[in-house]
Amino acid sequence: MTDADVEIVLHDVSMKFGKQDQQITALKDIQLKIYRNEIVSLLGPSGCGKSTLLRLMTDLLQPTSGIIEIQSDEPEKARLNRKFGIVFQNPTLFEWRSARENIELPMEILGRGKKERNRISAELLNLVGLTKFADYYPWQLSGGMQQRVAIARALSLNPPILFMDEPFSALDEFTKERLHVEVLDIREKTNKTIVFVTHSIPEAVFLSDRIIVLSAHPGQIKEVVPVRLQSRRDPLVRESPDFVDCVKQVRRCFFEDGEI
Repeated sequence: MTDADVEIVLHDVSMKFGKQDQQITALKDIQLKIYRNEIVSLLGPSGCGKSTLLRLMTDLLQPTSGIIEIQSDEPEKARLNRKFGIVFQNPTLFEWRSARENIELPMEILGRGKKERNRISAELLNLVGLTKFADYYPWQLSGGMQQRVAIARALSLNPPILFMDEPFSALDEFTKERLHVEVLDIREKTNKTIVFVTHSIPEAVFLSDRIIVLSAHPGQIKEVVPVRLQSRRDPLVRESPDFVDCVKQVRRCFFEDGEI
């Protein structure tokens, strides 16, 4: 990877909460580059600041100090230019809108024509495997299906970057494993850059090209772990020696220092 491939840059980013005399440092001196078409996981224990870091990159929070660039723009400008989509822990779908209508909502808000909206939503429903459920309402869909609708909605304006904040944490293991494979398929088919927040070591290893391990209190980059697995992965890769070794390497980042 070269500097020409850099999508996201964080330089000396720190975040504090609270009043001046009672401040808590959530993140300290974060230095990070994320490259085009990477899947990078932010991994760490509860309270380490990984979701805060994602919120800083998506302009939901502003850093106390430091610089963040998303495709050479500050986060606010990148958001206004629709350079990224966000998938949260909960799908946050509108119950009175069908799957298709939920996906089309961002395009509808921007005044895109009905024909264009229908074409794009059909493509995205096919991408996430929900073509047959286009006219179903959220209450008629399983949790995994709802999250797939949320992913499709985040992709509806075709952003180059997708941020995902523990999107599968409330799902059962069988559904998670299916969606893990689908995320990798989406990256392969769309060439998106994906930043994925998780507290699960196996999930991070399965999905990622690199894992950013954050320490607790305050959150700092403790180690960057490359994941050397084949790019096309299926659930059986979890049984491979390379997968097991990578899980062990990441786990040592925490347990050797007694951090968890």
